[in-house]
Amino acid sequence: MQSSLERYLLYLRAERGASPYTLRNYGAEIQEFVTFAIRHDVRQWLDVDVGLVRAWMAHLHHSGYQAQSIARRLYELRSCLRYLLRENVVSTNVAAQVLPPKTPRTLPEYLSVAQVFELLGAPDVSQPLGMRDAAMLEVLYGGGLRRSELLALQVADVDLTEKQLRVWGKGSKQRIALLGNPAALALRRYIEVGRPFLAQCRQSAHSRPSLTLFLNRFGHPISSPKTVSNILDKYLAMVDLPRRVTPHTLRHSFATHLLEGGADLRSVQELLGHEDLQTTTLYTHVTLRHLRSVVDHAHPRAQGHLPDATPPSFDSV
Repeated sequence: MQSSLERYLLYLRAERGASPYTLRNYGAEIQEFVTFAIRHDVRQWLDVDVGLVRAWMAHLHHSGYQAQSIARRLYELRSCLRYLLRENVVSTNVAAQVLPPKTPRTLPEYLSVAQVFELLGAPDVSQPLGMRDAAMLEVLYGGGLRRSELLALQVADVDLTEKQLRVWGKGSKQRIALLGNPAALALRRYIEVGRPFLAQCRQSAHSRPSLTLFLNRFGHPISSPKTVSNILDKYLAMVDLPRRVTPHTLRHSFATHLLEGGADLRSVQELLGHEDLQTTTLYTHVTLRHLRSVVDHAHPRAQGHLPDATPPSFDSV
């Protein structure tokens, strides 16, 4: 089972252009199923049946996994078995016969404009690491990037003249992210001052300089998504914002603030890199709350008292 899983991951990388982040998640989470199967004396993919898949999902549920997390693992297993079916390793995709758990459709959390501005102003831009952190936060919010997209950026992907980034999204699909003046200025400061300083900190003087945009304190590329979260957590604590805010919250805030400012849904879809417009429409539910607030505060008839609902009586003539 292990060798088949490794071939599948190689296929994802070589033919589907999966990111290192995707490969790491798929590998770890499908491995969880392989370990579960072996514990139940199933050592070949051909012997995996519907009952085993359902037992695994029940095990995840009793272990405290949320429905969304279980559904994601089932999707990953389906994808793996679909590949193994094409390779004649299995005769049927049994995971496709199992329904995922129902997941509640939750609205994305986002920060207010004031909260975002407070967060973006927290890094100490007189220091190289502060310049880097400020540029990272500005790009996450100003360009609406995913965390994996941020880490994949190369210096050559930055066009400061046009204030835009070449972004490699899911499935190695390319899009252009547009930046405002603050993000462009933060990037220029980091590239011209902060990054050269960090690049000089490389431990090996003979190693080739990295082309990756964002470097750690030792001059090496930041490769761990957890590092981005830790950087964000540092500044959330400094400005006393909730620690539940994630890098993806900044992406949600980017989309929400665009729609609240009057951007059309199709434009936001392009900027986010969503293939399906239906994914982007989730943000319209968030902006409706904003619109309700606008109406309640601005419309002259929004806050008036309701009239007595009792119908009037008329004397007969």
